[in-house]
Amino acid sequence: MGTFVIEGGHQLSGEIQPQGAKNEALQVISAVLLTPEPVTISNIPNIVDVNKLIDLLQSMGVKVERLAPDTYKFQADDVNMDYLTSEEFKKKGSSLRGSIMIMGPLLTRFGRGFIPRPGGDKIGRRRLDTHFIGFQNLGAQFDFDPKESFYRAHADKLKGAYMLLDEASVTGTANIVMAASMAEGTTTIYNAACEPYLQQLCKMINSMGGKITGLGSNKLIIEGVDYLGGCDHRCLPDMIEIGSFIGLAAMTQSEITIKDVAYDELGVIPSVFKKLGINLERRGDDIYIPSQEVYEIESFIDGSIMTISDAPWPGFTPDLLSIVLVTATQAKGSVLIHQKMFESRLFFTDKLIDMGAQIILCDPHRATVIGLERKQALRGVTMTSPDIRAGVSLLIAALSAEGTSTIHNIGQIDRGYQYIEQRLKNLGAQIERQ
Repeated sequence: MGTFVIEGGHQLSGEIQPQGAKNEALQVISAVLLTPEPVTISNIPNIVDVNKLIDLLQSMGVKVERLAPDTYKFQADDVNMDYLTSEEFKKKGSSLRGSIMIMGPLLTRFGRGFIPRPGGDKIGRRRLDTHFIGFQNLGAQFDFDPKESFYRAHADKLKGAYMLLDEASVTGTANIVMAASMAEGTTTIYNAACEPYLQQLCKMINSMGGKITGLGSNKLIIEGVDYLGGCDHRCLPDMIEIGSFIGLAAMTQSEITIKDVAYDELGVIPSVFKKLGINLERRGDDIYIPSQEVYEIESFIDGSIMTISDAPWPGFTPDLLSIVLVTATQAKGSVLIHQKMFESRLFFTDKLIDMGAQIILCDPHRATVIGLERKQALRGVTMTSPDIRAGVSLLIAALSAEGTSTIHNIGQIDRGYQYIEQRLKNLGAQIERQ
């Protein structure tokens, strides 16, 4: 699936533009199935996972027109529901996790939905119970065939309901919100995810004629409507990419400006990187990171070791813990990284240890990083990317290391980061794809 060869140890400089948000794009592209009218979405990232979802919709009969490199017009006025039981659909749908989010729109609009067990990162157990319990609360009948790993749901008419989600799942909330948007009556969801991307989905549905209130909170109220129409929508910049570039600047002692970041939507991300001692400055809607030889991790007031952990929004996103971990390897001081959500996401630390990082993997969820304070550079090694976020973390480590590094299985990185090597080359990185 491709290889990056990186010559590390070079300072970078310049400006970089974050791509559109991957996680939002997967939600709002699925939402085009809610209406037979045209929907135009801009700032869509050109990445593998998003392109797979667009291809899947086309195979289902959705008309897709590319208006610009990042802008598409969709029209789901002739969806082939028979295709959803085909072997081709099972193969395509199982190749990306985002495919699960077509089920809610299909169920509320057509009364039935099908999806094979979706793919995605191998970062531990990723339950789908939240999605299907939500559909059942709305009155859907649910069936899972373990032999085929195929999910089916159907309902004559979904009916609004009260529900408390067992976890604040972003994709689960998105799927239930889309299903409830045209259900009969009112749906109240407690413990709903409230990430900016979920808020964006709700704003999009409201612009289509939906009635959703409580945006930005963990209590959403959805009044079902009979019909949703077309709309224009623009995706936010990708906050995970923005955080990745902050870590990249710190690790490579580079002066970088990240353009048009939608700063007010970043939540605690800037402040968490500041806890690592990284200087960053808001300039309008840009983030400026100066070249910094040493950055020192804060400690708690009583002097105990700093702990950085993930939490549902507005807490720190789990997708950036890998970036924080690798950035801490060259800091002054120590930090405990606590990955609460996924039990396999920290296993990539063995590759950083091979590079010379001082990391103690306490258990599948916790790792202690003892910063090297640049007294010893990481060294180039050969490694394999296990998932999207770990892959980019290893790429950042390689760009800061002495010597040449090779990263295999970079298809994982391509799933979430568009044109990554070219954009890094524009900053002065020495990176080649093979």
